[in-house]
Formats: sequence, structure tokens, C-alpha cells
Amino acid sequence: MQYFNDKTVVYLNGSFVKATTANTDLYSQSLHYGYAAFEGIRAYNTHNGTRVFKAKDHFERLKRSCELVNIPFQWDIDELISKTYKVLELNNLRDAYIRPLVYCAPNMSLSEPTGVSIMICAWDWEAYLGNQLLNVGISSYQRPNPKSIPIDAKISAHYVNSILASTEAKKRGFNEALLLDMNNNIAEAPGANIFIEKNGTLYTPPAGHILPGITRTTVMQLCQRLDIECQEMVLTVADLMNADSAFFCGTATEIAGINAVEEIVLPMKWQDSLGATIQRTYKSLVLEKQNYEVII
Repeated sequence: MQYFNDKTVVYLNGSFVKATTANTDLYSQSLHYGYAAFEGIRAYNTHNGTRVFKAKDHFERLKRSCELVNIPFQWDIDELISKTYKVLELNNLRDAYIRPLVYCAPNMSLSEPTGVSIMICAWDWEAYLGNQLLNVGISSYQRPNPKSIPIDAKISAHYVNSILASTEAKKRGFNEALLLDMNNNIAEAPGANIFIEKNGTLYTPPAGHILPGITRTTVMQLCQRLDIECQEMVLTVADLMNADSAFFCGTATEIAGINAVEEIVLPMKWQDSLGATIQRTYKSLVLEKQNYEVII
């Protein structure tokens, strides 16, 4: 996939520059050690114009991720949101995926950053896992121990774990992986959270071993609005195998239904599931087809 061309403009340290001329240092801590924080954000072409969904929540999480791993965050969030809209305008993007990245200056020591930079780019990107029901494999890789690194920070280095799990799953013939935590309970997909449906109730793993996603929070808010019972609960593989239905959710993924886990096909038809209801309602929300200001 081509993410940019010779006309693409990015925001870099206070300026809008061509992506083809933007550069970073080969001795950056981010390049050598994965010491960087990022966000994944979506903009939608609504009847109210181009709208960045939950922009403030995402940039506040970016700031929090930096704070958790001692990366300085020196920018005003409202200003970053304004620059994000300008990136979309300069690139003539209405439906887009947006990637802010805070990365570190040259420093080969294992110490706090000596300086930081920020970049914001955007590109056209469909739903990350596509629009078909997914066949999911249980990964041999686990989510990192939360005592090893802040799990609720969206840090670049974490995603080596995600790449390994996703690559393994695809080599085994699955669409995506599901990672367990250090206790062999369900954690999350490489880039998405999971909900399972059983007897008319949705369940999702609690915080602690997962990145508690912004889309995950949105799903829980939608459940309240739709009078759907939703509980955070430690979930086992057996819970998933015995579920009626299940789905992944995330900014890049949006809402993606699960067909089967390993060899077990989930019995409920997707169109009859709570996940399908959430999927339709989520799409209406991000496209502002209904009045959901209380959530936004």
C-alpha cells in the first residue's frame, strides 16, 4: 500500500512539509529502541463535513502514553487538533486514517529522551481487517507482563508483539490473532479489543493486561444507550469457544465480527448478534447520522 506520494503533506514540528522531504535521524532512540508514542485516529466524511472522531480523547491518550514512559509532551492538544484538520485539508482527505507520532532525538544511551519531535500524517485506509467475518487463531504469543512496561500506553515498541502474533496467525491460515495474557486469559487482538456475547450480554476483558481502547469505551457507552448489558470480566478461552458471538473493535478495525475461533464456528448469525447492532450504531455515530452529542 502507498501511504504517501510527492504531493502528500505532513505536519512536522510546527510546519507543514512534503512527506518526501521530511526526515528523521538514524541515531534516534525511537528507531533503535522503539521509544516513541503514537495514536490511530479516524476522520469521517459526515453531512456536517469532515469530522475527526473523538480527536481530544486520542490526543489526551497520546499525552498520557508519553507521560507513562517519560517522553516529554510539550504541545497544546487543541492546537494539535487544529493542525490535524489542516493536514486533512492540505491532502484533500475526507475519510482518512490519521497517525500522530511523538518520537525521540538521537541518543544511544538507555536514558530519558534528550529531545522530542511530533509528526502528524494521514492517508486513505479502509477498515483494517476488512468487512468480512473473521477467522481467528489463538496466538502462541502473550501480551507483555504489565509489570514489565505500562500496558495502557500506546508505545511503538509494544507492536513488535502485535506484528509477531498477527504474522503467525496469517501463516496458519487465519485472518487475525487473539493474544492471551500471562495468566492465559483472553487479552486482545494485535490491534483491537474483543467483546463476546453470551445469552444476551456482552463481556469484555477488564483493564490490566490490555490497551483499553477508545473504541472499546465507545462500545460500552453505546451499550448503555441501547440498554444492552455489558460487563468487564476475566474471560477464558473456554468462555470464547462457548460464546454465541464475538467481535473485535478498534479505531482502525472499527467493528469486525468473528466467524470462528480456531476450529470452533460461533453459532449465532452475525446479523442477529448484538455485535451487528453495535456495528450499525457505531457507523451511524461516526457519520453523525443520529444525535449522539452526549457520547461525542
